[in-house]
Amino acid sequence: MSKKANVRRQRYAEKQEQKGKNVVIGIIAVLIILALIYMFTTISSL
Repeated sequence: MSKKANVRRQRYAEKQEQKGKNVVIGIIAVLIILALIYMFTTISSL
């Protein structure tokens, strides 16, 4: 039972780590898109 629990815990930790990485990548992508939109709107208003 202990081995099963350790295996499950390890798999869960790996899944959580991957989800965390995906969230960070998503946040960075949104920030880049917002920066590009801001850049284009400021250039076009000049």
